[in-house]
Amino acid sequence: MRMQNIIEQKLTQAFAPSHLEVINESHMHRSSADGQSHFKAIIVSEQFDGQRLLQRHRAVNTVLADELAASLHALALHTYTPSEWAQKSEGAPRSPSCTGGH
Repeated sequence: MRMQNIIEQKLTQAFAPSHLEVINESHMHRSSADGQSHFKAIIVSEQFDGQRLLQRHRAVNTVLADELAASLHALALHTYTPSEWAQKSEGAPRSPSCTGGH
């Protein structure tokens, strides 16, 4: 199974998100065309209500601990409550270009 699918499945099971995007950004780094090492996840979940950003990120990292310990090199996280997401008219921030990317 591709890393993107694994991430999507695990985050869906753990957080029951109202919005989830998992974007493969490996092509922006020193990776092959079909690389599976760099991802960006946008997660909107009621479970984040009352949590600080660090708590949210720790929760996601715990869910993806096996992947982070293996072949997942980088994971950019954008975690929102539904009310925070509703205020984001432009969505999550764009990822910066990698100086070593293609």
